[in-house]
Amino acid sequence: MANIAEQRIKREFKEVVKSEEVAKCHIKVELVDDSYRELRGEIAGPPDTPYEGGNFLLEIKIPETYPFNPPKVKFLTKIWHPNISSVTGAICLDILRDQWAAAMTLRTVLLSLQALLSAAEPDDPQDAVVAKQYKENPKIFQQTARHWTNIFAGGPLREKDLESKVTQLIGMGFDQNKARIALSTYNWNVEQATEYLLS
Repeated sequence: MANIAEQRIKREFKEVVKSEEVAKCHIKVELVDDSYRELRGEIAGPPDTPYEGGNFLLEIKIPETYPFNPPKVKFLTKIWHPNISSVTGAICLDILRDQWAAAMTLRTVLLSLQALLSAAEPDDPQDAVVAKQYKENPKIFQQTARHWTNIFAGGPLREKDLESKVTQLIGMGFDQNKARIALSTYNWNVEQATEYLLS
């Protein structure tokens, strides 16, 4: 790893670990295999969002050209959000692409991702299916995002009605994960989700 990148990321890592502001926001970062090339981040779902109470793990890879190029970040925890792929965890956020500036830090990235959970940008989506639901069916989007937070991120609010529909499809012999994705995609319409899974 280039010396500039390593010195910089070591300093930023300490800044995140010791920052009281970051601790209040429930943001963490740790090394993977004692290397400053790959980090594991964690952000708490913000209050008054469907992600509240969930903890979301992030994979953070630091390029040799850091800080002149942004870190490569993706969600390891599955999440239902217009700007994050529900399949791969890829993120659509301008500061992780063309709006990155060398003055930005690991702390900036983590706080920006947490802010993204509070303020989605459905007109610049990473996941078109989620963005469509967010715009056309906000109530169902909220329920689905809460359900995914509960199932994948340890969130406290159970959506019993939605869970019973997943159980119904599992009872028909479908894989749990595929059933959940199909139902989420088809606004929890069991008939449409079943047709999709059979096609």
